[in-house]
Amino acid sequence: MKKNIIIALTLTLVPFASVQSQSQSLSLRDCRRLALDFNEQVQTADNAVSRAKLDRQIAFAQYLPKVDGSATAVYLKDQDVLGMSLQARGTYLAGVNVTLPIYVGGRLTAANRLAKIGQTVSEEQRRKTRMQVIADVDNAYYTLISVRSKVQMLEAYARQMQGLYDQVQLSVSAQMATDNDLLRIATKQNEISYQLQKARNGEQLCQLALANIIGTDFEQTIIPTDTLFSSSAVAAELSEDITERPDLHLLQQQVKAGEQQVKMARANYLPTVALAGGYSYYDRLKLKGSLPLPGGKALEFDHTFHGGRPMAMLSVNVPLFHWGAELKKVKKAKLELEDSRLQLQQYERGMRIEVRRAVQNLTEGQRMVETATLGKKQADENLRVMRQKYDNQLCTMTDLLDAQSQWQQARSNLIEAQTQQKIYETEYLRLTGRLE
Repeated sequence: MKKNIIIALTLTLVPFASVQSQSQSLSLRDCRRLALDFNEQVQTADNAVSRAKLDRQIAFAQYLPKVDGSATAVYLKDQDVLGMSLQARGTYLAGVNVTLPIYVGGRLTAANRLAKIGQTVSEEQRRKTRMQVIADVDNAYYTLISVRSKVQMLEAYARQMQGLYDQVQLSVSAQMATDNDLLRIATKQNEISYQLQKARNGEQLCQLALANIIGTDFEQTIIPTDTLFSSSAVAAELSEDITERPDLHLLQQQVKAGEQQVKMARANYLPTVALAGGYSYYDRLKLKGSLPLPGGKALEFDHTFHGGRPMAMLSVNVPLFHWGAELKKVKKAKLELEDSRLQLQQYERGMRIEVRRAVQNLTEGQRMVETATLGKKQADENLRVMRQKYDNQLCTMTDLLDAQSQWQQARSNLIEAQTQQKIYETEYLRLTGRLE
């Protein structure tokens, strides 16, 4: 008997464990972390930062001397030169060359500054991408909480109506109520059932949306742990400052890059100075022949050339006349720089308008929450009073159903206001560059 009980309990708990394994409780912080680790755009932005760091190292390497080695082996047929035989059978030449740029018109300095700007741009772009991902997570997370809260509210509403239905059914049996009252309650129950089904379908869609953002299994149920819409200190410390916004930093870096591009273009018609040095060693180059001597005799000789030769060279290149092409490149770069400055002014105004709108939305959202909270309290009290009146036959069924509808609408309004307030808060932080 004891064995059968254990088997029965095991079979009962297996499905429960399976359901539990398909659910995952996640806080908002957990969802943000998962999304940042999973998102392909964030990973691409990380790679861009790594590339920018390498570009900066490459640019700095241009300041340093370049060391190159060379080796040449030659095998040629013997050559007759003025009656002598020149042999290059396995002749080789090996050397090391060192080149150091001394002055290149400021091109190296501008290139290094451009590389530094490029790294800053990639880091700001990564910060912008991360904040957008966080904003998407917050939106999906709060929306899921909102829909789930509405499901719970409708379930409570359905329980209220079922209790009322049971009460009226007893009253009908005692001929203290009519069948029409019972029919009206049943109609309301059907309406609630329809709304509840829609809310549950919406909850499933919100689950999929959040799972897609954070990269979890679509079949796994996400249970939000941050279910309370707590008030935040952000609404009390509103500011329209946009100095931390990555979009603004990107435009500012674009202007700085334009300034360096002007210097790069100007360097094309400035002189360049470079210092080069090296050492070469050669061996196995032979010269064979004979020299006539007095008396009709000849002196045979066979000489092998080998040895090393150092070399030093100072190179100066001065552009003289290129038909004004280099000067026109400078003018073109200056025009592009002016365009960047104008774009900065234009977009900065747009950013300030966005932030002001975000501040207004957040302020208005807080007022909506306060209004909805007051409306909920009034609806709760109105329902309580109407329920007592109905029990004492001091109001009609219509009055009670209206009070319950007002209770449902008030709770729904509060859920929507709280959700929108949190979304406004996230958007405000994103637009001011303070989300992460």
